[in-house]
Amino acid sequence: MKTSKASLLAGFTLVEIMIVVAIIGVLAAIGIPSFLKARTRSQATACINNLRQIETAVQQVAIEKGKHVGDTVAYPDEITPYIKLNSEGSIPPCPAGGEYSLQTVGTIPQAICSLGTTVEPAHVLQ
Repeated sequence: MKTSKASLLAGFTLVEIMIVVAIIGVLAAIGIPSFLKARTRSQATACINNLRQIETAVQQVAIEKGKHVGDTVAYPDEITPYIKLNSEGSIPPCPAGGEYSLQTVGTIPQAICSLGTTVEPAHVLQ
């Protein structure tokens, strides 16, 4: 079997492969934290939008059912007809895993997320 000199020299050296791996590592070190920060920011934005919808639904229930300041609204039973539901037919949950609850009518804010200010950025309706 005859081997040519060109076939022995083809391919990458170990140093070239190590440089490529190092460059990929540096790019990953820069990109991954930015991706995670953008993800948490979008989760907080989605949670705040859900809280805004729940708050509006509570206000509609209070007006239509004649509730007064200090009365309670049952979550989620009373507000379900007043809010856009997700594909499962329920109120959209907090994307970060928090739980929504309601305070009495007239309290600002009426809808709160259990994560609140314990995460950055905060899941608080202002």
